[in-house]
Amino acid sequence: MNNETNKSKAPVFESRLRHNILRVPEEAYACSGISIFGRCLKTFIFSTDIAIIRNCDADAVFAVYPFTPQIAISESIIKNSYIPVFCGVGGGTTQGARTVSLAKDVEAQGAMGVVLNAPVSDENVRKVADSVDIPVIITVVSEETDISERLDAGAAILNVAAADKTSDLVKKIREKYPEVPIIATGGPTGDTIRKTVEAGANAITYTPPSTKELFSLLMKKYR
Repeated sequence: MNNETNKSKAPVFESRLRHNILRVPEEAYACSGISIFGRCLKTFIFSTDIAIIRNCDADAVFAVYPFTPQIAISESIIKNSYIPVFCGVGGGTTQGARTVSLAKDVEAQGAMGVVLNAPVSDENVRKVADSVDIPVIITVVSEETDISERLDAGAAILNVAAADKTSDLVKKIREKYPEVPIIATGGPTGDTIRKTVEAGANAITYTPPSTKELFSLLMKKYR
């Protein structure tokens, strides 16, 4: 029995009010998932919006944003999420000792993993990995990345985010590293997600529509 069949036959509970759930495209559930601390995670919602996080069916949260990481933000997301949270702790503008400190802090808050951005040095990856007991996820945006060095430095999971080249990059990595856990951006449609899964991604990050887009759909029903 395939994953989609398993998911469709699961007993469902919906309340009178909380039935309008944001759903990750079904194609994402064809991947194997990654088992972390006994939980098999297949889908990650790429969001810091608490309203979306509390009203989606993803397995986990990818809380990465384009600002210097702040403890107040990670604390709010972790505290109010139903599902595991993986927190960005820098690697681009924020590097060095601060990323190590942030990684320790979010682990103490309850994060299931930390995410480092692509520019981070291997030495920085190593220091973060040596400082926490949760998986370190390293973002890969180009085939020029030395995957061996990243893994040797302590990266436990690769996060492949190469825009429209993501599935091609996943395939190249998978051919050389058949066992390495890979999370990858799935793209905007079921077809692009399917292509990424078929390339070898173990899990998918899904960027949801904005609150404005979701509200627009709701307002059309009201009018």
